[in-house]
Amino acid sequence: MHIRGRAALAAAAVAIVAVPSMAMAGDSHPDKTRAAEHAIQGGTARNVILLIGDGMGDSEITIARNYQVGANGRLAMDTLPLTGAYTTYAVQKANPALPEYVTDSAASGTGWATGHKTYNGAISVLPDGKPMPTILELAKKAGYRTGDVTTAELQDATPAVLGSHVVDRGCKGPQSMSACAVNDKVNGGTGSIAEQLVQTRPDVLLGGGKVFFDQTVQAGGFKGKTVTDQAKAAGYQVVTDAAGLAKASGKAPILGAFAPNNMDLEWVGPTPTKTGTAPAKCATNTARTAAQPHLVDMATKALDVLDQQSKHSKKGFFLQIEGASIDKQDHAANPCGQIGETVAFDAAVKKALDYQRTHRDTLVVVTADHGHTSQIVEAATLGYTATLITHDNATMTISYATSEITGSQQHTGTEVRIAAGGPQAANVLGVTNQTDLFYTMRRALGIR
Repeated sequence: MHIRGRAALAAAAVAIVAVPSMAMAGDSHPDKTRAAEHAIQGGTARNVILLIGDGMGDSEITIARNYQVGANGRLAMDTLPLTGAYTTYAVQKANPALPEYVTDSAASGTGWATGHKTYNGAISVLPDGKPMPTILELAKKAGYRTGDVTTAELQDATPAVLGSHVVDRGCKGPQSMSACAVNDKVNGGTGSIAEQLVQTRPDVLLGGGKVFFDQTVQAGGFKGKTVTDQAKAAGYQVVTDAAGLAKASGKAPILGAFAPNNMDLEWVGPTPTKTGTAPAKCATNTARTAAQPHLVDMATKALDVLDQQSKHSKKGFFLQIEGASIDKQDHAANPCGQIGETVAFDAAVKKALDYQRTHRDTLVVVTADHGHTSQIVEAATLGYTATLITHDNATMTISYATSEITGSQQHTGTEVRIAAGGPQAANVLGVTNQTDLFYTMRRALGIR
């Protein structure tokens, strides 16, 4: 649909949302040779910060950039000095010699967490079910502080791959183990994802998923108690809202579970239709209360605590930060939900880069686990489209065409962006494999 004139565009729009992001003019045409040379660093890093935009392919980044800062603007994630692409395929469970071209978050997360390919649905286990040590577990063993932050359930695939090992990603709590008999504590296994995360004991665990921490342990020393009780026995400060997070001490590990399941969305907006929508802008999700911290708040707390805890040590920290609902709202064909989560993720990227500026021995990596379905198109397609008014005061039409609107849009098998700065960042250049990221981070931390 074409609407002429700014007045008509403004009339069609709802309130724009102001969320911090980094905009830079891209029109000065500098010679970047020296800057690139300066960005090439070898050696080891004191800290590694890995930021994952779940489902954040190049299309999702471009959509968010256009909307928030304009076509010629730049997000914080666009400013990292070294950029490449990596392949994301999984392997087939029945025949691991064959690729599964479209990955899920469990298999892809296992790739960078362990350096090994596996099947869709597997959490840091090989296709035969054998658990493999993760970058967080290895870092912790080597004396580094560790953190795991997400806007999803902490038991969701991307945060789960760092500190648990199960044969099916759905085995999130001790009363949700039907697909993971081999891992169930009742059968002598190491337990559900929730139990294993607490047993791995990262110094900071922040996200959603309270419902699974509140499940009752079925066997072992904590039988009859909740996973939350188990966490408290392990020394965790357990917090459930933004005020509790702000007050939490850096002197003990922190478990923040801020929602029963996934955390609430930042933005809302029009639902795509077969014939498109009138041009509109996104709005703040008023159903999201101040009780839930934003991703940038969780990232800030994690960085502050891990920095404080490691200040007097020779070893620094490893921290993973996930913007989870970019993917979830792409599945839901919700453009404003998707964009709002990308912009919120970008604010966390900016926080990590701000930290790096005063801690030059920090490797920062920003990437995705897989591509997704949203596309910028010229006009209504055979799928479902919605039209938004961008920062440029121009219209942008977004299409979702891999499922009916009542279903779930699909991942794609494309390679995705990986960008980095700091020691060992040059290893993201060119086209690499998702599993290569594990070795880059391990080499940066100097661990085996």
